[in-house]
Amino acid sequence: SDVCSSDLAPAEAILEESDGGRRLRGTSDARAYGLATITVVYLLWALVPVAITILYSFNAGRSRGTWQGFSLRWYTWDPTGSVLNDESIRTALTHTVLLALLTTIVTVPLGVLFAVALDRWRGRIPSGANFLALITFVIPEIALAIGLLFMITFLATPFGLGTWAQVIGLVTFQLAYPIVICRARLLTIGAHYEEAARDLGASALGAVRRVILPMLFPAILVSAILVFADCLDDFVIVRYLSSDASTETTSMRIYQTARAAPTPALNAMATIILAVSTMVIVLGWLAYRRWSRNQGDAADLGSIAGNL
Repeated sequence: SDVCSSDLAPAEAILEESDGGRRLRGTSDARAYGLATITVVYLLWALVPVAITILYSFNAGRSRGTWQGFSLRWYTWDPTGSVLNDESIRTALTHTVLLALLTTIVTVPLGVLFAVALDRWRGRIPSGANFLALITFVIPEIALAIGLLFMITFLATPFGLGTWAQVIGLVTFQLAYPIVICRARLLTIGAHYEEAARDLGASALGAVRRVILPMLFPAILVSAILVFADCLDDFVIVRYLSSDASTETTSMRIYQTARAAPTPALNAMATIILAVSTMVIVLGWLAYRRWSRNQGDAADLGSIAGNL
């Protein structure tokens, strides 16, 4: 009986382990299916309205809810209402892209310099500067827009409401993105690369330019994409700091005409902005892939040289 019980014990243990494994695997599968379901529902909820907007931008009729055939009418050939022929829509699109470009060109280099300075400077002053830079994540955008409006309207500033006021407002609001992203990248890089460059004879500025900035490229690229994409659909700041119709953006144009008698031209305008954002993201992804491939080639050459 002892022999039989000893022979049965491992078998019972195997069965228990097998049942427990099945239960664990069943629980994991259920959680995976639940997570997949939530993900699919979220993607449908987020992307289906965008797909409908894109679809009706190619509608042949004026309706934005009844499909009347495929056409490029609202992009090109409609004499008064298409994106190509409506001067107000063309102005809004051009001004939106211009604001996004100017804001990105100013914000990203300024944010990178700010991040490098905060990474190397210690004390109460840089701590306070870091707090002021990050406070834009907490302050509501409308509060910042109203404050900038009052400052430009009632104080003696070298510029008034209009394009430059909008650019300065967007830079103020977007500056935290490159600061946070580049500081996080600098924390992963550490100080030893710069110290090695200094030991090899590089100046402080040369070490930053030749070593730190190339290693910061992914963070700089991500910052530029985020700032540009966010500026394309900004509404509050550009609305409060706008001066006339020439400084109207696509978001303002859509807001002002959506409640009147809108045509699918608004869908076409939104589709063009979406296409521009997607193109910028794809170009950034291709640039990052090329940078990663170059980094991999450099690492391979270094390992070969080390082996030799």
